[in-house]
Amino acid sequence: MATAAGTGTGPGSTGGADGRARTWARLAVACAAGALAVLVSAYGSGGWLFLVAGLAGLALTGVGVWWALAHRGVARLVGALLALATPVAVLVLFAATGLWVVAVGVISLWAAALASARACLRRLRQPYGMHAHRVARARRPVLIMNPRSGGGKVERFQLVERAEARGARVVLLDPDTGPDAETLARQAVAQGADLLGAAGGDGTLAIVAAVAVEHNLPFLVVSAGTRNHFAMDLGLDRTDPSTCLDALTNGVELRVDLGDVAGRPFVNTVSFGAYAHIVQNPEYRDAKTATALEHLPELLQGEAGPRLHAYAGGTRLDDPQALLVSNNPYARADPLGGGRRTRLDRGALGVIAVRVESAAQAAELALRGERAGAISVLTASRVTVHADADRIPVAVDGEALTLPVPVVCVVRPRVLRVRVPLHRPGATYVTPPVDWRRILRLALTPRTTAPGAD
Repeated sequence: MATAAGTGTGPGSTGGADGRARTWARLAVACAAGALAVLVSAYGSGGWLFLVAGLAGLALTGVGVWWALAHRGVARLVGALLALATPVAVLVLFAATGLWVVAVGVISLWAAALASARACLRRLRQPYGMHAHRVARARRPVLIMNPRSGGGKVERFQLVERAEARGARVVLLDPDTGPDAETLARQAVAQGADLLGAAGGDGTLAIVAAVAVEHNLPFLVVSAGTRNHFAMDLGLDRTDPSTCLDALTNGVELRVDLGDVAGRPFVNTVSFGAYAHIVQNPEYRDAKTATALEHLPELLQGEAGPRLHAYAGGTRLDDPQALLVSNNPYARADPLGGGRRTRLDRGALGVIAVRVESAAQAAELALRGERAGAISVLTASRVTVHADADRIPVAVDGEALTLPVPVVCVVRPRVLRVRVPLHRPGATYVTPPVDWRRILRLALTPRTTAPGAD
């Protein structure tokens, strides 16, 4: 028996443009036209001021953020004040000139247009491609658990007791004195384990997963880390990691990809550039914001850290300040790592490169988001990173490392057998950026009647 994983393939998940998608598209176009009409009608009484002030406010906020991050002293203070004061000043301007009515009308209609467009895209999405297959229950499962991970989730959710009650043998990982996760996983295999699992951060998951792949064993993920990005994209419950243990007794299996960077496995991301440099500092764990602000000016202006260039497939990326390589692409370009991957079995690496060299580019980034020229988004099966240094800082699933150059990232398609519970929340569908040309084409397409329909 095969079941769809993640978002499912229910009504509205067809690949064609059904009637409901067309209705949402027409509503989106109508709302967008309404926003434009309000703006045009108010043009003579200051509507132009609303448009100029709004766009200028976004641009100035972006400039302020850039100054605050890329400079020190007075320039940083001015940038922070500009980023904070500009939105307030725009709101005060709208109130003082009586444009708040226009602002409310335009913003409300535009928000409705975006919501309708995203509803349309949800109707047009393709059926989710990762299929889960029912499998026999493992007879000798072994789970490796890190008691410190996630602020003590192993103890808080009684994961050891609950796993043992389901027939698993649990091995506790001691990062200070005991064997590492790879050694424990190999010992478990040598002792006859027919399933390996891990409860910990994504770095620990990747190491145990690689051993499972090497021996063609299923792998069980317990969302006991801090952020649990891999568990999230598998559709697991991140609020209660004990539910992941249901895969021991009532599980299904997915085939997903595994990333490899310089011979080291990763399940989520490999970061180069500014972020990788910052996480090398011992102070980062306890003072993330302060450490980032301390090091960003030199990193963003090219005064510290190695200069990078990378090849992603046939594309060369020159001097990125931040480079993120992910095991499967994210639905949206998000250099801060807050995005989601809709699938983990595409057999491709996602690549996001960022280079902001001036306040003008920062303003463009604020106005255009991921479509700005400062961001490059692509996919590749292989990424090679070069530098003007022998070794460079790299963050692999959040873990700080230094690796010799060139650093090669590849993806190993569908090599990892992941055991997940039959009943799980599922991965949240992430709406792609709104493509207004596609929405308009659909809205203007007449409805056709299927052969044989009344």
